[in-house]
Amino acid sequence: MDFSTRPHTIAADNVATDMRDLAARVRNLMDLQQGRVLQLPLGGRFFDIVVTASCPEAYAVMDLLDQVQHTGHGQPDACGPVIEDPTRQWLIWLVPPGTSEVWAPHRYGLCLGRPHHLALPPMAQSEAPGPYWLRPCRGDRLVPPVPLRNFLDQFRPGPAPHEELLAETLCTIT
Repeated sequence: MDFSTRPHTIAADNVATDMRDLAARVRNLMDLQQGRVLQLPLGGRFFDIVVTASCPEAYAVMDLLDQVQHTGHGQPDACGPVIEDPTRQWLIWLVPPGTSEVWAPHRYGLCLGRPHHLALPPMAQSEAPGPYWLRPCRGDRLVPPVPLRNFLDQFRPGPAPHEELLAETLCTIT
């Protein structure tokens, strides 16, 4: 989608009450397209996340998920969207919404959904400095949680971040 900027804007206070959620989402999408950081709530209709350590074992998991999700269209990065935060040494895997409700505690991956928020890097950010898209975000897929969990058990990337620490920093990943 291509959102163009109009010469005038409507203040958030002037948006009809029943349209505020939609207006906020449109503004967020415009921010993301224009290369600014977008903060989204986890859960709902978007996605939950699984956070793991960023290490060779986690990259092996990603490579296997590329094979599991391979579509045959020549896209080697088919596993689903993954953000790397090199400062914190985390991989953030975007999984289907609701995953956090069924994800049992796991030694190598922490799953979060509502009420947390995640600051997404700009869509074009594909390398450091700062968090970047290690695997791009496409509209046709998220990371499948069952194979992800199985591969985490097999490869053991660790240590997984602690939930309280993670929850405090998610909104500030920029």
